[in-house]
Amino acid sequence: MIAQPMSTGTVGIVLVSHSAELAAGAAHLAAQVSGGTVTIVAAGGTDDGDLGTSAAKVAQGIAEAEQGAGVVVLPDLGSAVLTVRAVLEDHGEAGSVLLADAPFVEGAVAATVIAAAGGDLKAVAAAAEEARHVRKL
Repeated sequence: MIAQPMSTGTVGIVLVSHSAELAAGAAHLAAQVSGGTVTIVAAGGTDDGDLGTSAAKVAQGIAEAEQGAGVVVLPDLGSAVLTVRAVLEDHGEAGSVLLADAPFVEGAVAATVIAAAGGDLKAVAAAAEEARHVRKL
Protein backbone atom coordinates (compact mmCIF):
# COMPACT_ATOMS: atom_id res chain seq x y z
CA MET A 1 0.00 0.00 0.00
CA ILE A 2 1.38 3.41 -0.96
CA ALA A 3 0.17 6.54 0.78
CA GLN A 4 1.02 9.87 -0.75
CA PRO A 5 1.64 12.96 1.46
CA MET A 6 -1.34 14.88 2.77
CA SER A 7 -2.57 17.74 4.88
CA THR A 8 -5.07 17.36 7.70
CA GLY A 9 -8.72 18.04 7.01
CA THR A 10 -8.93 17.13 3.33
CA VAL A 11 -11.00 14.32 1.89
CA GLY A 12 -8.82 11.24 1.45
CA ILE A 13 -8.87 8.98 -1.57
CA VAL A 14 -8.39 5.21 -1.81
CA LEU A 15 -7.69 3.61 -5.19
CA VAL A 16 -8.68 -0.06 -5.25
CA SER A 17 -7.26 -2.01 -8.16
CA HIS A 18 -6.69 -5.63 -9.02
CA SER A 19 -3.10 -4.61 -9.74
CA ALA A 20 -0.80 -3.14 -7.10
CA GLU A 21 1.18 -1.43 -9.84
CA LEU A 22 -1.90 0.14 -11.43
CA ALA A 23 -3.13 1.46 -8.08
CA ALA A 24 0.31 2.85 -7.22
CA GLY A 25 0.70 4.49 -10.62
CA ALA A 26 -2.72 6.14 -10.48
CA ALA A 27 -1.99 7.33 -6.93
CA HIS A 28 1.33 8.79 -8.04
CA LEU A 29 -0.31 10.59 -10.97
CA ALA A 30 -3.11 12.01 -8.82
CA ALA A 31 -0.65 13.09 -6.13
CA GLN A 32 1.20 15.19 -8.69
CA VAL A 33 -2.00 17.15 -9.27
CA SER A 34 -2.52 17.89 -5.58
CA GLY A 35 1.02 18.94 -4.85
CA GLY A 36 1.02 16.57 -1.89
CA THR A 37 -2.00 18.10 -0.15
CA VAL A 38 -4.33 15.10 -0.42
CA THR A 39 -3.85 11.65 1.13
CA ILE A 40 -4.13 9.13 -1.69
CA VAL A 41 -3.77 5.47 -0.77
CA ALA A 42 -3.17 2.70 -3.29
CA ALA A 43 -4.89 -0.54 -2.26
CA GLY A 44 -4.03 -2.86 -5.10
CA GLY A 45 -3.57 -6.57 -5.51
CA THR A 46 -4.05 -9.41 -3.08
CA ASP A 47 -2.32 -9.83 0.26
CA ASP A 48 0.19 -12.22 -1.33
CA GLY A 49 0.99 -9.91 -4.26
CA ASP A 50 -1.16 -11.50 -6.95
CA LEU A 51 -3.81 -9.92 -9.12
CA GLY A 52 -7.07 -9.43 -7.25
CA THR A 53 -8.38 -7.36 -4.39
CA SER A 54 -7.92 -7.52 -0.64
CA ALA A 55 -10.49 -6.52 1.94
CA ALA A 56 -7.65 -6.03 4.44
CA LYS A 57 -5.86 -3.61 2.10
CA VAL A 58 -9.07 -1.69 1.47
CA ALA A 59 -9.85 -1.40 5.20
CA GLN A 60 -6.28 -0.32 5.96
CA GLY A 61 -6.39 2.15 3.06
CA ILE A 62 -9.57 3.75 4.35
CA ALA A 63 -8.05 4.10 7.82
CA GLU A 64 -4.88 5.67 6.37
CA ALA A 65 -6.76 8.04 4.06
CA GLU A 66 -9.15 9.37 6.72
CA GLN A 67 -7.86 12.79 7.74
CA GLY A 68 -11.05 14.13 9.26
CA ALA A 69 -13.12 14.96 6.17
CA GLY A 70 -14.08 11.48 4.95
CA VAL A 71 -12.80 9.18 2.22
CA VAL A 72 -13.75 8.57 -1.41
CA VAL A 73 -12.98 5.09 -2.71
CA LEU A 74 -12.52 4.43 -6.43
CA PRO A 75 -12.46 0.80 -7.61
CA ASP A 76 -11.13 -0.30 -10.99
CA LEU A 77 -13.39 -3.25 -11.91
CA GLY A 78 -16.60 -4.92 -10.76
CA SER A 79 -15.25 -7.33 -8.19
CA ALA A 80 -13.30 -4.49 -6.57
CA VAL A 81 -16.68 -2.84 -5.97
CA LEU A 82 -17.83 -5.99 -4.19
CA THR A 83 -14.72 -5.98 -2.00
CA VAL A 84 -15.24 -2.33 -1.04
CA ARG A 85 -18.93 -2.89 -0.29
CA ALA A 86 -18.07 -5.85 1.94
CA VAL A 87 -15.53 -3.75 3.85
CA LEU A 88 -18.03 -0.94 4.33
CA GLU A 89 -20.68 -3.37 5.58
CA ASP A 90 -18.25 -5.05 7.98
CA HIS A 91 -16.81 -1.83 9.35
CA GLY A 92 -19.89 0.38 9.33
CA GLU A 93 -18.06 3.31 7.73
CA ALA A 94 -20.77 4.19 5.21
CA GLY A 95 -21.31 7.72 6.57
CA SER A 96 -17.76 8.96 6.17
CA VAL A 97 -16.80 6.83 3.17
CA LEU A 98 -18.29 7.12 -0.30
CA LEU A 99 -17.82 4.59 -3.08
CA ALA A 100 -17.54 6.43 -6.40
CA ASP A 101 -18.83 4.97 -9.66
CA ALA A 102 -16.13 6.60 -11.74
CA PRO A 103 -13.46 5.93 -14.34
CA PHE A 104 -10.38 4.86 -12.41
CA VAL A 105 -7.65 7.24 -13.61
CA GLU A 106 -9.75 10.21 -14.68
CA GLY A 107 -11.89 9.90 -11.56
CA ALA A 108 -8.84 9.77 -9.31
CA VAL A 109 -7.42 12.93 -10.83
CA ALA A 110 -10.74 14.81 -10.75
CA ALA A 111 -11.39 13.78 -7.15
CA THR A 112 -7.91 14.88 -6.14
CA VAL A 113 -8.34 18.31 -7.72
CA ILE A 114 -11.54 18.95 -5.78
CA ALA A 115 -10.14 17.50 -2.54
CA ALA A 116 -7.04 19.72 -2.87
CA ALA A 117 -9.31 22.74 -3.35
CA GLY A 118 -11.06 21.93 -0.05
CA GLY A 119 -14.16 20.25 -1.45
CA ASP A 120 -16.31 18.23 0.92
CA LEU A 121 -16.90 14.48 0.69
CA LYS A 122 -19.90 14.70 -1.65
CA ALA A 123 -18.18 17.21 -3.95
CA VAL A 124 -15.08 15.03 -4.25
CA ALA A 125 -17.16 11.93 -5.05
CA ALA A 126 -19.24 13.90 -7.56
CA ALA A 127 -16.11 15.17 -9.32
CA ALA A 128 -14.84 11.61 -9.68
CA GLU A 129 -18.15 10.46 -11.13
CA GLU A 130 -18.46 13.44 -13.47
CA ALA A 131 -15.08 12.56 -14.98
CA ARG A 132 -16.95 9.85 -16.89
CA HIS A 133 -18.32 12.53 -19.20
CA VAL A 134 -15.08 14.32 -20.01
CA ARG A 135 -14.17 13.81 -23.64
CA LYS A 136 -10.58 13.22 -24.66
CA LEU A 137 -10.97 14.32 -28.28
